[in-house]
Parts: sequence; C-alpha cells; structure tokens
Amino acid sequence: MKINYEKSISYIDALYEKDEESKINYIDSTELKSFGTVVGSDVSRMMQLLIHLTRPQRILEIGTSIGYSTVSMANIAKEYGGTITTIEYNEQSAQQAIKNFEHAGVAELIEVKIGDAKEIIPTLKESFDLIFQDVGDKTLYPVLLNNLITLLKPGGMLLAEDSLLPFVDKNVSELKNFKSEQVDALDEFNKMIAHCPYLKSTVLPIGDGLTIGIKIV
Repeated sequence: MKINYEKSISYIDALYEKDEESKINYIDSTELKSFGTVVGSDVSRMMQLLIHLTRPQRILEIGTSIGYSTVSMANIAKEYGGTITTIEYNEQSAQQAIKNFEHAGVAELIEVKIGDAKEIIPTLKESFDLIFQDVGDKTLYPVLLNNLITLLKPGGMLLAEDSLLPFVDKNVSELKNFKSEQVDALDEFNKMIAHCPYLKSTVLPIGDGLTIGIKIV
C-alpha cells in the first residue's frame, strides 16, 4: 500500500493544529523579530516523545535561535531533573532566548553558551545523553560530527534537524539563499551518519528531515 505523502502530512497537521498554534504564539510573543529558523511543531513533538522515552539527564543543543526547541525539550526534562546546555552564535538571539526561558519558567535548567560552536564544543569536558544539532550554518554538520560522537555517552542519542533540507521545495523562502556548499555539507553529513560504525541511525521525513542516531560503541 502506498500512502499519499502530502495528504498524510495535511491530515497529521490538522490533528495537531494546537501544537502549531503554540509555536506561532511563541514566535509572536518574542520581541526580537529577526532570528534563525526554529524547528517545526512536528519535530518538536518527536523530540519530546524521545525525551519522554529516554529521560536524558544531560542534553546538549547546538543552535539555540530564540529557544523554541530548547523550551520544548526543557518542558519534558524538568519533569525528571534533566538539564540542557545550549550554544548560540548570535548574541541577540541568545539574549532573547534567555528572556524566553525565564518567561517559560525553565531558565534554571538551561545553561547558555554564546559563541562559535567550533570553538566551544572542543572545550566541553562532560558527556551528554542527548545531543541536538540545528546550527544555522549547515557546513558545520560534518565538521562537528566526530566531536559530538565523542561527547555522546554510549546509548546516547544524536538528533540533527534539516538533514533533508536540500529536497524541500525550493520556493520556500528560507531556501532562497541556501548555498550549494551547504547542500554538499548536508549530503556529506548524511553519508557519514549512515556509515558511521559508532551509530545506528535513520532519517525521518518530518520537518526538513530529522536524523536520529544511537551511539552503540
């Protein structure tokens, strides 16, 4: 049986329209009006389910933007005492995210590091149960991967957003300036993940593509 993909997406969106409304309200209530994209409500939902299932104590996020994904994760992690370290390159976005964390009542769970992920990640000494990568510069995906695998605990989970972005409708506004080197970087990253001896993985066609990997070695 072959499912009509577009109709199924529309059906699912209608089922969970309140999640999308919640995301829109979060964005509309944010003072900063120019910032990096945030995850879709479907990706946020999947991340929350995975956190419910695995209960990671230490979460690392690369690419905070205004903190929508961070708050989505923190709302679940606070139920069992989990904490999040999040890295954001843009200082204005990071400061707005901090305000949003305070407004959402999850600021005490979150440590924000402002700066270049390439410089910050090698300085991290602790390991993590879950790592979520959604940095705006997709050329960093393959560059950071080995460091992220090292930081990930055995049995830990690696999530990466936008892994299918090159296949999204090119009329989407966020792709108008999407450069070929970023497409190449995502392709390289996807192949690295698929053939990595340290991970069991798959790519889900939700949002702009969500990669899920479990560290097995």
